[in-house]
Amino acid sequence: MQFPERLTTLRKARGLTQQMLADMVGVAVLQIRRYEGGNSQPTLDVIRRLAIALGVSADMLVFDEQERGPDEQLRYQFETISRMPQYEQDVIRELLDAMIIKNQVAGAMARVAQGTAKEES
Repeated sequence: MQFPERLTTLRKARGLTQQMLADMVGVAVLQIRRYEGGNSQPTLDVIRRLAIALGVSADMLVFDEQERGPDEQLRYQFETISRMPQYEQDVIRELLDAMIIKNQVAGAMARVAQGTAKEES
């Protein structure tokens, strides 16, 4: 589902008219119609105000349900970690940070190596 459909679905699920939502967000009703019709994209500030008015996260407006977030196995692991003592959670966060940095550095080095190879050829 794309943004216009998500916006329309959320608005209707909350029993709001386009005018009511426009008033809550502080935009013209015509602009809400454009968003729902897919003829216009809201600014980040308007997305924030829409999310507040609809009582959802901005992610819920912008992303499909499975488009963001961990897969089921990681979700289960994160839930398990969240029940561990705080000091163990801190250690796991440090390990995750280290692995993320390692991966980012490896990717950056690979891009530099590709750029160097292109320059030499």
